[in-house]
Amino acid sequence: MKISAIFKEKKRTLSLEVFPPKTDSVYEKVEASVNEIAELKPDFMSVTYGAAGSTRKHTTAIASNIEKKGVTALAHLTCVNASEESIRTQVEDLAKAGIKNILALRGDLPEGVESTGDWIYKHASELIPVIKKYGDFCIGGACYPEKHPEAANLKTDIDNIRRKVDAGCEFLTTQMFFDNNIFYNYLYRLREAGVSVPVVAGIMPVTNAKQMERIIKLSQAFIPRRYIALLDKFSEEPAALKQAAIAYATDQIIDLLANDIGHIHIYTMNKPDVAAKIQENLSEIFKS
Repeated sequence: MKISAIFKEKKRTLSLEVFPPKTDSVYEKVEASVNEIAELKPDFMSVTYGAAGSTRKHTTAIASNIEKKGVTALAHLTCVNASEESIRTQVEDLAKAGIKNILALRGDLPEGVESTGDWIYKHASELIPVIKKYGDFCIGGACYPEKHPEAANLKTDIDNIRRKVDAGCEFLTTQMFFDNNIFYNYLYRLREAGVSVPVVAGIMPVTNAKQMERIIKLSQAFIPRRYIALLDKFSEEPAALKQAAIAYATDQIIDLLANDIGHIHIYTMNKPDVAAKIQENLSEIFKS
């Protein structure tokens, strides 16, 4: 099913993100975790795409398996260092696997890898027409409530988002954020700029302090003082930190839903127990 159709049918959705294995040796372990998450029956599940397509075959296989479990799959696809031929091949492989939804991303090169001469698509807005050329997909895109780290300013960043939508992007999923006010301000700016497609709020329950350090480095996300206090207090107590992180994420989501933000996406980090607990915390709220 196309995600655009899901959004038309349901005012509230809860989707979950998983990542494929980097190597064949851990495929079965990752697949088992993904299957557990699929059993939660979210509205859809997204499957990430390793840097420069490094998990390409596994992304397709995991997404196909999700579809076979009766859950709509959203496969990530990047254009960094890609040729039109490589994109065409991947798009056709996804179509053959029964995938109807693609999240179009620029992506990043793996650390230490230099660009080749084939890298002709510099932005996701340039990738979207290529996907449309070779397949009939619902195409989503990413957005950054605190602006893309490489954007000069928020206005420039929103101009780039509008280009994605003009190119055919049908919905947006945000990078993780930990302060809902940042999201609300960003959504207002998007709507003011004429971007009217559904915006899915991306929430990540951070269950270990080292993970947060990496997030700050990569995304430059603002971390509220109360989250910093949470990490400081429970960093040496894994079970307590997990519980606190789940509670924080649940609180964020409840606030979003109370303010009529209906589409929520959870970055699960392949942890079925975390996804299940958040879903349980929201069970009655999603019925209302």
